[in-house]
Amino acid sequence: MIPNSNLNRREFLTAAAVAATAWPTVNAFARNAAKGKKDLVIDSHAHLSFRASPADEGDERAVLDAADKLGIDQLCCSVLPKRPATVEGFQAANRVMAAAHKRHPDRFLGYCFVNPGCGRAALDEIRRCLDLPGFIGVKLYNEHFCTDPIVFPVIELAIKLRVPILHHAGHSHYPVKEQPRMSDGGHLAELAKRYPEARLICAHIGGGGDWEWTIKALRHAKTVYLDTSGSVTDEAMIDMAVKVLTVDRLLFGCDMSWTAGIGKIRAARLSAEDRRKILGGNMQRLLAQRVRQA
Repeated sequence: MIPNSNLNRREFLTAAAVAATAWPTVNAFARNAAKGKKDLVIDSHAHLSFRASPADEGDERAVLDAADKLGIDQLCCSVLPKRPATVEGFQAANRVMAAAHKRHPDRFLGYCFVNPGCGRAALDEIRRCLDLPGFIGVKLYNEHFCTDPIVFPVIELAIKLRVPILHHAGHSHYPVKEQPRMSDGGHLAELAKRYPEARLICAHIGGGGDWEWTIKALRHAKTVYLDTSGSVTDEAMIDMAVKVLTVDRLLFGCDMSWTAGIGKIRAARLSAEDRRKILGGNMQRLLAQRVRQA
């Protein structure tokens, strides 16, 4: 990591210009592929729109167009049904995800979305999806706190299947009426203590709320990753996360806030190797755990 320093506006713009020249382009990816280079830029937190029929391409082309412009090779996506999700709702959402991967197998990877409150049906859906091509993990939202015992069977199944769980999270200083059961970094740290084998991803450091609190809450939860997505772009967010959590626990993500997602990585004071790890190396390593242990 490059040491911290206080930048004035002129110095910041100069540093940003230098960083921009180092940002991968679509043409660079083509050259790297031709040379057999395995470094990928992977958006670990993306979404595709829900639609009534899996045959409907929805926003897939628009998402890929944005990814192409920004040099993103692959997107780990979930499709969100109306929440709290019913069994029929999350099954329909996951069918859409499966169809999107089938149309674009080299670009879209899928998280299986479930509501843990649906019990056996949620577990059956995870098994079904993880047997399909393209699904790489589980996505949980805010139907239940992640520390609620009703969630534990989902965690245990994900451990058995050796796949990550991307969990919606945020730490607000006031009640969020629409999300009364929103987990935060403290909940995920508690869950990791109970299940140290779990591969947990705390969603969107910049998704709103107190991101400094989140980083500190995850300090000792060594098995929890933090994704860099979210529309909040406060200064030094990524720098603090690297300093406190280490670069090996950060995963690049946009959560559809494209310019914010790219901008905060550009602005961070990172070495080339640290940038490579965050942009895709760490996610590749996380996903490879399933292959190596199969």
